[in-house]
Order: sequence, then C-alpha cells, then structure tokens
Amino acid sequence: MSSDMRRVVRQSKFRHVFGQAVKNDQCYDDIRVSRVTWDSAFCAVNPKFVAIIIEASGGGAFLVLPLHKSGRIDKSYPTVCGHTGPVLDIDWCPHNDQVIASGSEDCTVMVWQIPENGLVSSMSEPVVALEGHSKRVGIITWHPTARNVLLSAGCDNQIIIWNVATGEAMISLEDMHPDVIFNVCWNRNGSLICTSCKDKAIRVIDPRKETIVAEKEKAHEGARPMRAIFLSDGNILTTGFSRMSERQLALWNLQNMEEPMTVNEMDTSNGVLLPFYDPDTNVVYLCGKGDSSIRYFEITDEAPYVHFLNTFVTKEPQRGMGYMPKRGLDVNKCEIARFYKLHERKCEPIVMTVPRKSDLFQDDLYPDTAGPDSALEAEEWFEGKNGEPILISLKNGYVPGKNREFKVVKKNLLDSKVNKKTENSSSANKPASSTPSIKSEAKMEEILKEIKSLKDLISSQEKRIIKLEEQMSKVAI
Repeated sequence: MSSDMRRVVRQSKFRHVFGQAVKNDQCYDDIRVSRVTWDSAFCAVNPKFVAIIIEASGGGAFLVLPLHKSGRIDKSYPTVCGHTGPVLDIDWCPHNDQVIASGSEDCTVMVWQIPENGLVSSMSEPVVALEGHSKRVGIITWHPTARNVLLSAGCDNQIIIWNVATGEAMISLEDMHPDVIFNVCWNRNGSLICTSCKDKAIRVIDPRKETIVAEKEKAHEGARPMRAIFLSDGNILTTGFSRMSERQLALWNLQNMEEPMTVNEMDTSNGVLLPFYDPDTNVVYLCGKGDSSIRYFEITDEAPYVHFLNTFVTKEPQRGMGYMPKRGLDVNKCEIARFYKLHERKCEPIVMTVPRKSDLFQDDLYPDTAGPDSALEAEEWFEGKNGEPILISLKNGYVPGKNREFKVVKKNLLDSKVNKKTENSSSANKPASSTPSIKSEAKMEEILKEIKSLKDLISSQEKRIIKLEEQMSKVAI
C-alpha cells in the first residue's frame, strides 16, 4: 500500500509546471504556414531567431525573424527562398546561431548564413548546396558536439552525413532502411543515431562504423508514423500507435530491446506525436500534430520510469512546433521550456514555468547546459573521436558571443573533385590537410575584413567628394 501511496503523490519540482501563451502582441502574425503533408516541426528557434516554413508559390521558402520582431509580418518580408521545391525540414546549427540548414522536395540540402540582425532582402543563394539524395529530403539534424557535421535523410531511404565546411558527403547509409525513415536522432555526444522507419522498426546505428548496434522490430504495432529519440542516459524514448490506434509512449534500454521498460497508452487521436526532450531536467514534452495540447512527462531512473506531469491545453490545433534551446530561456522567470506553436496564420510562443517565490537563481532548475561551443572539429569526428557537449552555466543568463563567420572552404571542394581518385588512394594524408585550412580561413577572414574597411573608406570619401563638388559649384556661381 505504502508504495502505491508514494507513487500517487510523487515529489517532483515539475509537478506544478504551468504553460502560458504569450499576449497577442508577442505573437508573429499573418504568416502563411506551410501546408505540406510532412510530419516535421515546420519551425526551428534559437536565442536569436525563429524560422518558419511557409507556403511559397513556385518553390520552397521559409521565414527567419529576429525573436523581437513580433506583431504583424508584412507580406513583402524577405524570405530564404533558394529551393525549387517545398521545404520539408529546417534546423539551426547548435554552434552558430546564424547558420540554418534546410531540406527540400527538390532533393537538396542547403546551408544558409543569416545576417546578424536578420534579413533585409530575400536570400536565394545558400552558403553551400549539398547534393546527393535522389528523392526529397525530409529530415535535417546537426551533430550535437562536432562543428559542421550535418545529417540528412531522404525518401530514398538513405542517410547522408556531410562535412558542411567542405561540402562533401562523408558517410552514406544506404541499405539499412527498407522503407521511408520517419525520424533520426543523435545521442548526447553524437556517437550513435537512432531511427524510426515505416517498417515499424527502431534501429540504433553507429554511423562511422556503418553498423546497426541494436534493433527492435514492431516497436509499436500500429501503422502510423513513429518517433524515436535518445535520452541523456542512453535509453530510447519512442512514440507511436498500438494496433488499436491508441497513441503510445515507450521507453527502451539499448542493451536489451526485447521488451520495453515501460509503455504508456494515451488516447486514440491520430496526430503524430512529436517529442521534445530536455536533457537537463529529464522532462519530455509531446506535441501532437493537429492536437491542441502539449503533454509533459518526467523520466526517472526508477520504475515506472515515465511520470505524467500535466497537459497544457489550448483552443487551437497546432500545425507545427518550435522548441527553444535552454540557453534561450529567461532564467529570471523560472522558465524551463518555450514552444513556438504554429497556427494556420500565426506563430504563438508558449512559456512553461515552474512557480517559485524567490527571485534568486534557481540552480536546481538550471544545471549547466549545452553551450554554443563545439567539442570537436568535423575532421576529428569523422576520424573517430567523440566529445561530450561543452556545458555553460545560465546563472547570469546566456550572453551570446560573436559567431564565427561560416565559410565553406571552396578550395577543398575543387581539390576534392579533381583529387577524389588520388585522395581515396592516399587517405592516410587526409587529416594533415585540415589544419592549414583553418589557418588560411583565418587569414582569408582578415583579408576580407580589410577589403571591407577599404571599401567603406572609399565610399565615404566618394560621398565627401560629391559634397565638396556641390559646394564648389555653389561658390563658382
């Protein structure tokens, strides 16, 4: 009896988390949210910008708005519009708040550098276009700890991992999925990925060894799409459907995938449940596409492992959802999560807060969290190194540093095309070449800065000359 009692009133600081939609003037209004039938979140946010996939005639586009630019968004507001087919997924780079990647029905992945203060004109030229998929690209996700490593998955059932800095496809996982891939998620240090697939299997893959480490067939019996994500302890959380079309949430231990650690049945709605996970607090939020609620659960390491906390209910169904990284939250207000909910015509921020009486920094709510610095360079990761996330304290709030200009080393690109054959034969020399490119990158940056300042100087002198000539002409009269 006592253990049951204890379970009923389980102590948790997240029991009283409450959600609140912001006031109307803090929403982003008059946005035509994409109508594409694809189960991605359609929205990506970071401490600087909110990006939203929108309806675009004759191609694919998404909006990028500085967070403070709420209110009505003008129809002529500039977009990122380089894709020739609808955009299906977008993801902000975790190590540079001005870099975003997009995947599209046009079979390409594009990487964009957004200007510091947002777009002043529409952007159609990506920093780099990555071509390698033969069908539409519906999944994009950056490596959590290695700089410039990007994963994409397409309806050609293949996963490609790119070195974005050289524009090369480094790893291609072709024969592991017999059907459409529903989602892909990195583990905390990016050494493994887990995937869910239309064949109802969950797979854990070591992408660099190109091997399947663990697999569970029929993780959920239902035919509708599943999702699988890694938790910080290495377990896997999945959402899917039972044979009776009930929505389920299950937890799996990587070492033994035979039986789930636990399964929670929820309801019989048919929207795909998108899980958003906070590794710092071990709270998972489930946002169903087409639902008008967000359910949240706390995951603990003792049975029954998954504890329902609460449901945030709204009137309007959600078309998509953005999830703010921890460093973008307001720690003074005890905000532990912020969602950007897409309606048909607007984007509405929803704030999740833990009520506290004190104004002091609540360090139990904000353990050190992943910061914007990468632990590894792309080359190191592809060579087999792993790096845990570099953590930062949020004690005084997050202060964004200066972002490095993102550059694609085109020189390597040309070399690699010419030298592909020679490179393959002498791959032993490969690592050595990565260091000078960083030096030359820095030198290049220096030269570009100087050119810019000289251009500025010239243009200001030109203006001065024009002024003086005007004065001369007046005097001459």
